[in-house]
Amino acid sequence: MSEAYIYDAVRTPRGKGRKDGSLHEVTSVRLSAQVLNAVKERNNLEGHAVEDVIWGNVTQVMEQGGCLARTAVLASDLDERIPGLAINRFCASGMEAVNLAANQVKGGAGDAYIAGGVEMMGRVAMGSDGAAIAVDPSVAMETYFVPQGISADIIATEYGFSRDDADQLAMKSQQRAKAAWDDKRFDKSVITVRDQNGLEILSHDEYMRPQTDMQSLGGLNPAFQAMGEVMPGFDKIALMKYPHLEKINHIHHAGNSSGIVDGAAGVLIGSKEFGERNGLKPRARIRQTAKIGTDPTIMLTGPVPVTHKILADSGMNIKDINLFEVNEAFASVVLRFMQAFDVDDSVVNVNGGSIAMGHPLGATGAIIIGTLLDELERSDKEVGLATLCIASGMGAATIIERV
Repeated sequence: MSEAYIYDAVRTPRGKGRKDGSLHEVTSVRLSAQVLNAVKERNNLEGHAVEDVIWGNVTQVMEQGGCLARTAVLASDLDERIPGLAINRFCASGMEAVNLAANQVKGGAGDAYIAGGVEMMGRVAMGSDGAAIAVDPSVAMETYFVPQGISADIIATEYGFSRDDADQLAMKSQQRAKAAWDDKRFDKSVITVRDQNGLEILSHDEYMRPQTDMQSLGGLNPAFQAMGEVMPGFDKIALMKYPHLEKINHIHHAGNSSGIVDGAAGVLIGSKEFGERNGLKPRARIRQTAKIGTDPTIMLTGPVPVTHKILADSGMNIKDINLFEVNEAFASVVLRFMQAFDVDDSVVNVNGGSIAMGHPLGATGAIIIGTLLDELERSDKEVGLATLCIASGMGAATIIERV
C-alpha cells in the first residue's frame, strides 16, 4: 500500500447563507471552480495532473445537482480530461471526499486527487431535496425520525448537559474564532472570493459574532422546543424510543448551534511519487480513515463510536492525539465527545468552529481537516483527529500526521 499525503488545503471564507450574504450571487459551481483554480495555481499543476476531483455536496438539486463536481472542473482552469465525482454523506461529505481520495491513492488507483466540497445554503435550501428518511412515513416511523435539533437536545438530556454548558462552549467558539482571525492563523488556507472582473467579494468569515457573551446567549429562545412539545410533537417520538427519559431538555438555539452559511474547500492529496514529480513537499500523511453507522434517532453521537473505531484500526489511543477538530453542529455534540474521552477543551477546536463561523454542509469536513493541519503546523504538534456527526445516524473521522 502506498502512503497518501496532503500537499495543500484551501477554503473560501464562509458567507452568511441568506440573500444579504456576500456570497449569495455566486453559484455553487463558480465557488467550487475558484477553489479548484487556487489548488491548481498554488501547486503549479499542469495538464492531467490529478486522477479525479471528488466533491461533496449535500443538497444535490438545482444548481448543486447533475454531478456538480464534473461541472466545476469544466468551469475551472483544470484540464478537461480530469473527471469529477459528486458524493453525499450529509455533513461529512467533504471529509468523505478526502478519505475516499486518500484510500484511492493508497490502493494505487491514481496518484493524486483534489477532494473537498461545497454548499451554498443561501441558494439551495437545506432539505429541499426531500430526503426519504424525513418525508417517507414508512421510513420515518420505523426509524423514530426526529429533526437534528431534537436529536441534539436528546444528547443534552441523556448525558446531562445544561443550557449554560452549551452557551459557554458557544461563547468560547466565538472568542477563539476571533482570536484566530486576529492572529492571521487562517491566512495560509483562506482564499479571497472574487467576481468575474477580479474584484473582491469576500475575504473573511462573515457569520462570526465576536461580541457574543453569556447574557446575549441567555436571551435566545430554545429553537426546537415548539416542534418538540407542540406541533408536530417530536418529543413524543423521542420518548417512545428512549422511555427512560422523563422529558427532553431543550437547550439549543441559534447561538449554540452551527450557522447556515455558504462556502467551499479543497484538499490536494497525492502519493510520494506525485510530490516528487511536481516538486511539492507533503505537509502531512493521512494515517487512518473511518466511518460508522449509529442510532438514527439520537443521530449525532457518531463522533464517539467512530473515534473508538479509528483508534482501534490505527493501533492508537486517545492520548496519542495532540489536537482535535470536532464539528460544532450543535454544542452538545462536542460536549459529549469531550465527556466520552475525557479530553480537555484546550485541545479541541482551538480556533473556533461551526458555531462561530458556520457549517457549509458539503464543505465542512474538508474545512476542518485543513484547519487541523494548519494548527498542527502552527503549534508544532504531530497528530490530529477530525470528526463529524452525520444526519440519519453516522460518524466519520480522519487522523492526520505531520510529515
